[in-house]
Amino acid sequence: MTTALLSEVRTGAGDLSVWPASTTPLPQGGLAVGGVSLAEAAERFDTPLYLLDEGEVRRRCRTYRDAFPGTEVLYAAKAFLSRAMVRWVREEGLGLDVCSAGELELAVTAGFPPEHIVLHGNAKSPRDLAAALRLGVGRIVIDGPSEIARIAAAVGPGRRQKVMVRVVPGVSAGGHDKIRTGTEDQKFGLSLTDGGAQHAIARILGQPRLELTGLHCHIGSQVTDVKPYLVALRRLVGLMARVRDTHGLVLPELDMGGGHGVAYRPGEPALDPAALARRMRAELVRGCAAAGLAVPRLLIEPGRAVVGPAGVVLYRVLAVKHTGEKVFVAVDGGMSDNPRPALYGVRYAPRLVGRSSAAEPRTAMVVGRHCEAGDVLAADVELPGDVRPGDLLGVPVAGAYQLSMASGYNLVGRPAVVAVHGGSARVLVRRETLEDFRSRDVGA
Repeated sequence: MTTALLSEVRTGAGDLSVWPASTTPLPQGGLAVGGVSLAEAAERFDTPLYLLDEGEVRRRCRTYRDAFPGTEVLYAAKAFLSRAMVRWVREEGLGLDVCSAGELELAVTAGFPPEHIVLHGNAKSPRDLAAALRLGVGRIVIDGPSEIARIAAAVGPGRRQKVMVRVVPGVSAGGHDKIRTGTEDQKFGLSLTDGGAQHAIARILGQPRLELTGLHCHIGSQVTDVKPYLVALRRLVGLMARVRDTHGLVLPELDMGGGHGVAYRPGEPALDPAALARRMRAELVRGCAAAGLAVPRLLIEPGRAVVGPAGVVLYRVLAVKHTGEKVFVAVDGGMSDNPRPALYGVRYAPRLVGRSSAAEPRTAMVVGRHCEAGDVLAADVELPGDVRPGDLLGVPVAGAYQLSMASGYNLVGRPAVVAVHGGSARVLVRRETLEDFRSRDVGA
């Protein structure tokens, strides 16, 4: 790497700290990820385009597996799922957590062993439960009292289904109100404080076709501090002790969920898996010793932290508009391929990736092409003052909750997903086309 390129990487404009580890600067201001030039990928596959660095995904899977020995690490499929992702996760030794029959059946038909899959959901449909029981998922997480009888009735004669109970531990954590799930004022789980969780446990133990294996909680998403996990863990260990004292049952499993935060922009905090593992294990051992409990097997469910930083999205600039003091840089994507900024104010760090520029940076607002004033992809970001139509912008940390939450708004079509690794690129998910929309519209 030349001295000039090294200097650029160390400046704010060239900071690649939140990009995949394989990212390298190229001459004339370009970048490569996984050995593939971003400019060449954009020309070959068109834009908007999701790139997913296979090596980064696998490295992050191994980071979790190494940090949590003896723990069942389940990849949270809702972050992003494809057949290739299923294969990578399986080959790296992780389990899977799914939230629908669609996610479940894609995983199983792609070769994932169902006994290593956990099914979640606050409102599981009959199809969800039928698929879970037919395919033989490892565990179903019971989220509400009405599910107990429904699942028990659906289990065939002579069979038992392993279940867990999702407990609301009364812990507030997460990057935004809309992704905090550990408190009483949201739709998930059974309350620890009003006795809902204890009542559900008693009912489950009265169902001979259900086998209660443990407790589950999920305190929120984009959590960057270890402390809320420790508070939740202490409360769930206390409940496990009460289950032992009341029912004579020592639960063998404790699932602490996911929500592990990542940095979307340089300088932002991220949760350290090794620190989380060390402190969570110490708290679990201490709490169980104080309660006289055998230490249960721990489960965790990272999603964003595995796939988020492995993704990059590429956009082509369509227009640049100067309105008063504001500069609007409009691109060929928007809230249809990334609704997260509009939903809960996520902030990204786009950069010019197709050419070099000596122009002074200027604060700009990167906006999408959709008919909504809230279609803003990145507000108040520094871009070269000469940014112009035709330029290529890259946005890192785009692997999680973007394509999985994408929509068909304005019928622009969802982007393709391309895997990059070792200098080669291959399509994982093809671009959605106008023909796809026409074929689904069967009315006359």
